[in-house]
Amino acid sequence: MSRKRKPLPIYENVEIESIAAEGKCVAHINDMVIFVPFVVPGDRVDLRIVKKRHKYCEALVERFIEYSDKRVVPKCDHFGVCGGCKWQNLPYEEQLKAKQQQVHDQLTRIGKIDLPEFSPILGSTKTEEYRNKLEFGCSDKRWYTKEELAVLPEDAGLRQGAIGFHITGAYDKIYPIEKCWLMDDYCNKIRNAIRDYATKYKLTLYDIRAQHGLLRDVMIRNSNTGEWMVLVQFHYDEQGDEQKAKALMQFIADNFPKITSLLYVDNQKGNDTFNDLEILVYKGNDHIIEQMDELRFKVGPKSFYQTNTEQAYHLYSVAAKYARLTGKELVYDLYTGTGTIANFVARKARKVIGIEYVPEAIEDARVNSRMNNIQNTVFYAGDMKEILIDDFVKEQGRPDVIITDPPRAGMHTDVINVILKAHPKRIVYVSCNPATQARDLALLDEDYQVTAVQPVDMFPHTPHVENVVLLEERKQMDA
Repeated sequence: MSRKRKPLPIYENVEIESIAAEGKCVAHINDMVIFVPFVVPGDRVDLRIVKKRHKYCEALVERFIEYSDKRVVPKCDHFGVCGGCKWQNLPYEEQLKAKQQQVHDQLTRIGKIDLPEFSPILGSTKTEEYRNKLEFGCSDKRWYTKEELAVLPEDAGLRQGAIGFHITGAYDKIYPIEKCWLMDDYCNKIRNAIRDYATKYKLTLYDIRAQHGLLRDVMIRNSNTGEWMVLVQFHYDEQGDEQKAKALMQFIADNFPKITSLLYVDNQKGNDTFNDLEILVYKGNDHIIEQMDELRFKVGPKSFYQTNTEQAYHLYSVAAKYARLTGKELVYDLYTGTGTIANFVARKARKVIGIEYVPEAIEDARVNSRMNNIQNTVFYAGDMKEILIDDFVKEQGRPDVIITDPPRAGMHTDVINVILKAHPKRIVYVSCNPATQARDLALLDEDYQVTAVQPVDMFPHTPHVENVVLLEERKQMDA
């Protein structure tokens, strides 16, 4: 016979104290730390514990007693449900303070190394409609809030479809989005038109558990040159599905003339990734063009490009400033993506060598160099720890500067060891995860000293922050 679980407690009149990691805030009851989402420091609330661990609890707000004077009214109707913009209730100035503190805490507590005074965080030039890419999942099972369930007619049935965002922790359910403020409103019009068309013509939406249903995922990108890309992922189940898919594509083409790259793919895999699949062009080009300073960049459906275009310019400007290039340097650009940083700094370097895992991204990087008449870049595709080995450095030459912009997991220890053996004069470390950056800085600390730290906010209303660090060779500094 199974043991009955004790009901988890409700704590009344708790004051929210400060901002913690992952966009949550923290409160204390006696010695117990409690993490709470969608609140701000100064709120007084009743809390319902939903998860209890030995040293901490997680809780949800049962009732607001008093709102903090730091709180602002969220603009988005979906705030608190979709989980994307966890800080819309916090003024942007307070968000920046929290991100600055987050970078400081992670570099000091995890890195445990000597650090210079941090530069003040560079805030985003735009706090709304700043993204150039969004992906919307399609599901035959939508998510309902408690309030929606309470007013749902008994005969309505819960098996209704949706196009929108995944709810945190619910991989098979989607919350329908009417208006998202993260991207130009044209994105909302495209998504909602696809939803209305699917309803009208009874297109099936994807069931991730049973792995059937025609409409699977919609990716929308735009660029600062005014171009738009739409990629629709389908899952052909039965005869006639391809014709239904093409009818939808024609509807999109007819109704949204700003789309310059209309693409689709039949994805029969167990997940929504499409890097290994052939993307078909329904209308227009297979890419869009982004402009950064005097440079133009080709961005395809599989390309990585910073999702905040305007702020990416400021991020790369910091990296270029820290690199201190004079035109004589050999630069290695690790995790180069589509070669954005490599091409951005190439004008001031002797030569730039870019390395990236995704072959399609490297092809784009080469195209981007050709488009901009840049002739001093070379790009290699493959696993970083397999390409960046001692023989590679011997063959290509010892770098004067290494710029590295790794994924959230940071750099593999093999890569760090080769960097140490290559001993460039300077390392510019661009990171989207200051925690793993701090770990890597500790591994580099014996030979390199951190001499500058610049946080950059790329994602307003979220807890995510980029950070650029300059490391200089200790031998050079001691000389």
